[in-house]
Amino acid sequence: MKMHFCIPVSQQRLDRLGGRYVLYSVYLDGYLFCRVRYSQLHRWNEQLRRVFGNCLPPFPPKYYLAMTASMANERRDQLEQYLQNVTVDPNMLRSDVFVDFLKLVQLDTFSITTKTASLDIFLPDGRNIQVEILTSDTTERVLEVVSHKIGLCQELLGYFGLFLIQCCKEGKFSVMKKLVDFELPYVSLQSAKVEDCKVGLRKWYMDPSLDSVLMDSAAAVALIYMQAVQDMEKEWAKPTQVQRQKLEALQKEDNQTKFLELSQEVRHYGFLQLDPCTCDYPEPGCRAVLSVGNNEISCCITLPGNQTQEIIFQMNRVKCWQVTFLAFLLSSCLKKMISEKMVKLAAENPEMKDSCFLPRNNKIEIIKVDCVFGTIMEEDL
Repeated sequence: MKMHFCIPVSQQRLDRLGGRYVLYSVYLDGYLFCRVRYSQLHRWNEQLRRVFGNCLPPFPPKYYLAMTASMANERRDQLEQYLQNVTVDPNMLRSDVFVDFLKLVQLDTFSITTKTASLDIFLPDGRNIQVEILTSDTTERVLEVVSHKIGLCQELLGYFGLFLIQCCKEGKFSVMKKLVDFELPYVSLQSAKVEDCKVGLRKWYMDPSLDSVLMDSAAAVALIYMQAVQDMEKEWAKPTQVQRQKLEALQKEDNQTKFLELSQEVRHYGFLQLDPCTCDYPEPGCRAVLSVGNNEISCCITLPGNQTQEIIFQMNRVKCWQVTFLAFLLSSCLKKMISEKMVKLAAENPEMKDSCFLPRNNKIEIIKVDCVFGTIMEEDL
């Protein structure tokens, strides 16, 4: 699936000889990722083409005469499309020529040299562990270092991820974004320019039943137990009074396995709650809180009279969505749910490996999310 690359800004600069060039500001998931010149991307494309041949998406052509404003905008759009499309192939994402270039431009953009550094990784229970890394280490590499320190086996790394998390007042926090494998966590933390921003370790799957895969690993169980307790405390997961009493008793006994088994029955267990926004349904200006997980999107809306109404979008009715600005974390969660569903169906029926999981006779919903104006709209086709 495509990654959320965009190039909303470009600037004209002068080189050392007085010539003009354009510097493109590339954003990933709503945050500045790097600044690059067309010539850098052109050389990178040539390197990729030598490895992967003609399977690459088309690259914007060179102009040998001065560009008009419309030509410059067209090139910017084409480069944006190129970056989105080149990330579709997982083999390309893992290649050295792909990763090494993106590491270099991240470091260059923020004037960070490769050196040894300490990085605090925050756990779901609020504690942090410190790891020694290189500033040029990717998310994938940092996750390996963290897993070694906490005793988590390499085979289970795919069930966890590193996130940028902002700590707020009264112990609350906001998950800003998931760091992708080729991002440099040290650089992303320096470049986020958000107060009280941290790199946090969290589980990264949206299907709560996948807990069962981790139950034979003490380190994995400890991590998902910490997150389950935190989610209950933050009211992201919503147990009934009876469930809460049983969970509190199990917590006092430190019976992590039984706690997690009971958590499976709790409403919104394993969901990721997004920051509040406003929506235009059923009335404009209503406050909404979105929770995503277990193949659904739950939208809890506060009406003008202070009553609440919950609207649920089932993922088997969602075929596509349009992200207009800054709702990238929601989109990442939707993509994760789709990939998990496809993996599960492929395991159950190998003949469905290359087919879409959506039944043809299902109602289709298009979800549009716009965080600038705070609107969430659903249109039925």
